Amino acid sequence: MAQGSQFVDYVKINCRTGKGGAGSSHLYRDRLTAKGGPDGGDGGRGGNIIVIGNENLWTLLEFRYKKHVKSGHGENGSRQGMHGANGNDLFLEVPLGTVIRDGETGEYMFEITEHNEEGFLLEGGKGGLGNTHFKSPTNQTPRYAQPGMSGAEEWRILELKVLADVGLVGFPNAGKSTLLSVISAAKPKIADYEFTTLAPNIGIVPYRDYKSFIMADIPGIIEGAAEGKGIGHRFLRHIERNSSLLFMVTADVDSIKGSYEILLNELRKFNPELLDKRRVLAVTKSDMLDDELIEEMKGDLPTDIETVFISSVAQVGLTELKDLIWKQLNEEY
Repeated sequence: MAQGSQFVDYVKINCRTGKGGAGSSHLYRDRLTAKGGPDGGDGGRGGNIIVIGNENLWTLLEFRYKKHVKSGHGENGSRQGMHGANGNDLFLEVPLGTVIRDGETGEYMFEITEHNEEGFLLEGGKGGLGNTHFKSPTNQTPRYAQPGMSGAEEWRILELKVLADVGLVGFPNAGKSTLLSVISAAKPKIADYEFTTLAPNIGIVPYRDYKSFIMADIPGIIEGAAEGKGIGHRFLRHIERNSSLLFMVTADVDSIKGSYEILLNELRKFNPELLDKRRVLAVTKSDMLDDELIEEMKGDLPTDIETVFISSVAQVGLTELKDLIWKQLNEEY
């Protein structure tokens, strides 16, 4: 399968947890004791369903084919105060940046952002108490115990927001995939039509002295993305998690400043907090420009963002771009 089809960033799964084991109502017996007191143990709890972060995963693909998940049942308590074993917990590995929501209401529950971080999707049923808990001065030999509680069944939404240092923001065909393929080892699909990139591509960009940073090529934005036009919301969800944003506008547009403002406005409408992120502007495909034309175009640049002219194909301005990004990622904010 191609990477685009392997990348899954939204799934809804049915979770069923195990029921708790019943408490024991056993009364102590041995050769010398015909009618002893209560010695029934507690039932084990039902298994929980738990998500755990894995930094080596980048997709929720596994859950496309596993929509129903189930944990184990707790075992019953027994004589001599022996507690039943807990049901087996079910651990589901997810990529970092996975947000968990209630499947019915869509309400946010928690998110996984660190390797080996755990979170409960759903808890198993509690085990019943054995009859030892019910002994009293007026009832020395209780013959009853609690049954275990039933497990739960609920739907959960898993939603992935890509974690990267730099997110690429631009219209379709702005050269985002080409840039990523040139400055990292990523091999995104590249073609001259809209929405070649239908899912984020992640690349590790090498920098000086064996340093590196992570760059994400995310589906191109269009006017109306904040209202869900095209694949807007899918794009904007991933942009929320990037530390810095690299805006990319082609050199052949009517107005670089105008195109940048459109991109900025879509982010503002979706989530105004996105405008608080560090930003860099790259004017792409600038190998078609001569020095005189570049100087003339500088009068049409936005004044609130550092700009660099680049060409991924001719590999012009890429070192300057990486220096600027690295500076932003590591400066105090």
